[in-house]
Amino acid sequence: MSSMFGKPRAGGERSPQSPLVECNVAILGCRGAGKSALTVKFLTKRFISEYDPNLEDTYASEELVDQQPVLLKVMDTADQDGPGNCERYLRWASAFLVVYSIDDRKSFEGCQRYLEVLALHARGCQRRCPVILLGNKLDMEQYRQVPAAEGTSLASRFGCLFYEVSACQDFAGVQHVFHEAVREVRRQAERSPPIRPLFITEECPCPPVATPVALPTRHGLASCTFNTLSTVNYKEIPSVAQAKLVTVKSSRAQSKRKAPTLTLLKGFKIF
Repeated sequence: MSSMFGKPRAGGERSPQSPLVECNVAILGCRGAGKSALTVKFLTKRFISEYDPNLEDTYASEELVDQQPVLLKVMDTADQDGPGNCERYLRWASAFLVVYSIDDRKSFEGCQRYLEVLALHARGCQRRCPVILLGNKLDMEQYRQVPAAEGTSLASRFGCLFYEVSACQDFAGVQHVFHEAVREVRRQAERSPPIRPLFITEECPCPPVATPVALPTRHGLASCTFNTLSTVNYKEIPSVAQAKLVTVKSSRAQSKRKAPTLTLLKGFKIF
């Protein structure tokens, strides 16, 4: 099931020809890390502490990131014990938030398994999706089990960004992380080379080839050959870049019957 949150931003209604650019963000992590709390905080600015751990859903919100509108879709995943059945979000997501709780070392250790899965997936596909490692429950500082330095080190190992936030207290920090995921997707798209278009041409019959003509040997000179066009009426062959299709009439045929039309390259002369 998919739900829609948020309101359209100011600036007028969009035309049907210019739909919003979409960005899909999957939130990964062990049970109890606060994935659903982060999702709801970002979408509604509210904090709710109790969730069904087996509930997985996708939400959408119209956001304005750096003055550019985007339809941000968030998948709140519900893995039981670490990564499992990953295909459902590996192929869908444009970016990933890997979440752990700073007061739960087990959830931090589980993040490493998620990061390994994402790294393996990145090596096997052509596109690289941004990953953000996110330490949640910063309001539980007095019960911290995972120092911020360990989070920074783990993020550095896998080449991803690292933040710490509190879904309970800090809406601005939570919003910044989601918006930073959108920015990373945009940066990645700018770094990726554009896909070259594929051109398919239709094979056409080859034009008449030139006929070699041998010159007789005179005054002891060696014989040689040169190419002439098989139809002497065609002269002044233009370059390919200037060639355009035109229609001309045969004046010779006009006296006998209705003049046929001939399709020639512009620049050719017919007599």
